[in-house]
Order: sequence, then structure tokens, then C-alpha cells
Amino acid sequence: MAAIETIRDWNGCLSALRDLLGERLEVSGAARDHHGHDESHHPAALPDAVVFPETTEEVAAIARICSAHRVPMIPFGAGTGLEGGVTAVAGGVSIDMGRMNKVLAIHREDMDAIVQAGTSRLTLNTFLRDTGLFFPVDPGVDASLGGMAATRASGTNAVSFGTMRENVLGLTVVLADGRILRTGGRSRKSASGYDLTRLFVGSEGTLGIITEVTLRLHPIPDADLVAVATFSTLGDAVKAVTDTMQAGIAIGRVELLDDDLMAVVRRHSDIDFEIAPTLIFEFHGEAEEASRTAEWVASIVAENNGRNFRRATTPEERSRLWAIRHDALPWARQDRPGSRFWPTDVCVPISKLPECILGTKEDLAQSSAPGYIVGHVGDGNFHCTFTVDPDSAEELADVARLNDRLVRRAIACGGTCTGEHGIGVGKRDYLELEHGAEAVAVMETLKAALDPHGLLNPGKIFPGYPSGGTFPDAGL
Repeated sequence: MAAIETIRDWNGCLSALRDLLGERLEVSGAARDHHGHDESHHPAALPDAVVFPETTEEVAAIARICSAHRVPMIPFGAGTGLEGGVTAVAGGVSIDMGRMNKVLAIHREDMDAIVQAGTSRLTLNTFLRDTGLFFPVDPGVDASLGGMAATRASGTNAVSFGTMRENVLGLTVVLADGRILRTGGRSRKSASGYDLTRLFVGSEGTLGIITEVTLRLHPIPDADLVAVATFSTLGDAVKAVTDTMQAGIAIGRVELLDDDLMAVVRRHSDIDFEIAPTLIFEFHGEAEEASRTAEWVASIVAENNGRNFRRATTPEERSRLWAIRHDALPWARQDRPGSRFWPTDVCVPISKLPECILGTKEDLAQSSAPGYIVGHVGDGNFHCTFTVDPDSAEELADVARLNDRLVRRAIACGGTCTGEHGIGVGKRDYLELEHGAEAVAVMETLKAALDPHGLLNPGKIFPGYPSGGTFPDAGL
């Protein structure tokens, strides 16, 4: 693995960037602070400067300048990540893609779109409102589509529509030395050459800076039917999900909230659900088809000691249920003023989901910090989120221990240390455990080939990766 080379001339780099961008280069403390952290518990690490490009060509020029002066580059989307992926652990320049927010093309007949990397998923879906199409990947926040591609994001719709891996057709990427690379295309399949698109999807800005994304679109489902069921035990709820998936029932999505999180929901809303493990199902298709599917799932729920299987058919009822799902964790943080989220996620084969979730629930009973289980369990992905006192060394150590147990349990089940959050700085130590030393060595070889000076988002993904040299304060 190539080490980050010592900076040669920071003032020269700063001067060249200012000549290129003018006021779109910022070195203020506020700008640097905003770009030094994401939504995770990981410590902030501030860049020395922030730049705001508007075109791929400007990103390429920025890369050429930074490469010439051996200055690290950290792509920044919406800052909604959960594993410290945008922290500037070696200083350098944060490249904010927020001004690259144009929808460049919509091809309705081919069901695809081309967007700049800073475009948010809600912006795209608003743009698509009158086309009968939508972009389905929903990580629960209004993330940038470039950032979602870089982290291989997923979300509540993955069980039926897939993750970013399945929904990115092509990319425009700026390499560390400023070369512009275009991968993939608009066709739905290709057997031509190496699949470079998949190489960059999930690379977390360590191989190149994504500037444009070509996305697969989908028809808006004819009808949505949402249903809720509660269960006596968490094991029953999870078994109902695995039975549903193993029966080959085509559901739109299914979300799990454990009993502790449902207690939070009851405290913060007027909904009359039981304080018990709860599943929220969504069924797609024509109304009659969705209703038949719901009846089938209702029978599986009953076989697993589920009760109160209730349908919500109006748009208002459906919106309310999904709002509760998205608001539950923020409500949990409100219950502990001054706390910080420590979120973690894993994904396991569907048959191992009961074992992994129930083992995690047992661990939570021993935690000194409140913890909650919530997940997109239809594809084996679930989250464990703690609300921790950031000033309590005991709580931080305890949650770190439980996170380690969760990850190791998931990998032992044939799963992954992260289903959708990415590696960032938080999961680096598990890369070799999951993939093996030879696979990690190949990844490092690819990194060294594309970024020989170690300038692209240093300190992320790889265990033991050097955090770089010391860069002077840019607040000139």
C-alpha cells in the first residue's frame, strides 16, 4: 500500500485552487468544521480547505492541482454517512459536490436518468413526478446520488428493487491524477471488458471521485398496500420474515422495529400499537394482486404467533406508518438529551437472521447504553443503533465491545460487517476477517494502481492504512 507522500507546497496548492475557483474555495473554520464529520459517532477530522466545483472538468482540474502538490482529496456529498467516510484524517481538500446537482437527462422510454453526483434522491424523484417512473433506493435520508453510489447504499426498498449496485448503469469518475473516466453505459447489460462501474460503486471515494451517475429507473407501483403486525417475541417476528422470503412471496418491503423502539414510538406519537416487536409490510402491484399477497403473508404471520395484522390502504395511512419508521430513532435520541447515535449494521443470509438478531438482542440486555434493533430484514440487513453519552468512557467502551460482537457474529454466519453503511473508518478492522488476506491484498493493489500517492480519501476502508502527514492550518 502506497503511503501518503509529504505535502510539497500547500501555499502553492491553495493559490492554484483560488485561481481556478475564486470564492468557491473556502478556508473558514465554519466551512472546514461542517466538512470534517458526518452523522456518525466518529471523531471529526477537519480538511484544510473546502472547494465547490460545478462541472466534471473543474473536479478534474482540482485533482490535477492536488495531485501535483500531493494534497489529499476527500469527496463530500450530503454528509449523511454513518462510518466517518468524509472525515479528513490526513487533512487536505474536501471536494463538496453540492453545486453539481443537475438532472442532466431523463430517458423515459428507456427508463434511465443521468444526474450530476450532488443531485439528491428526492430531487430526482420530484423531477420524475409526472413520468410514471421513480428511483427506488431509499437509505432513509436525502443523500446525494453520487454519495449513495460511492457507499453502495441500500435501504427499505432493496428487497424488491435492489441496492445501488443493481441500479447504477454507468459513472463518470475523476481519477487521482485528473483523468476523466466514463464507465458502463445506458444498456441494461454488457459483456464488454472489465466491469469498472462495479469497481467504483462502493469504493467510498478511495479510487476516484464520482461526478455523474447513470441510473436505472422503475415504474411507480400500480398500488401500495401497507400492513402492520405485532408479535409476542422478537424471534416470532423474525421467523415470520424468513418464512415469507423462503416461500418466494414478492413483497415490496418489510421493516422490523423491536419492542424497545416501539416503546419510543408510543411515547412520541398517538398511534395505538402494542409495545411489542413489530413488522411493517408493503405490497406492490395491482390492488387485487396486492390484497392476495397480503392475505398470504397474514397467514404466515398467524402461524408465527403474530396478531393485529392491520392494513393501511389510504395514502395518508401509508405515509403515517412510514413516517413513524423514519422518526423512531430520532425520537429515541430525544429521550436522551445530549446523546449521540452510534449506529452499526450487518447483513446475513436470510436463514441466519433469527440467530444473529436474537444474539444481538441478548447483548443489548447487558448494554449500559440504550440500544435498538431496526432493519430492512427482508434481505437479511438490520441495524443496531445506540444512544450514547459521548462523555462516558464506560458507555463508549461497552458499545464498542457489543459492536465487535455483532460484526463477528454476522461474519461467522456467512454475512458481512456492513450491509449498507460502508467501511469508512469504523469497520476497517473487519475487512480481512470477512474477505481474507489475499482478497484485501488485491484491493490494495487496485488502490495503489489508481491512486499511487494515496491521496483519495486516505484512511478509509483499509486496515492499517496510514493516516498521512501533517498539513498546515489553511485558515489564512
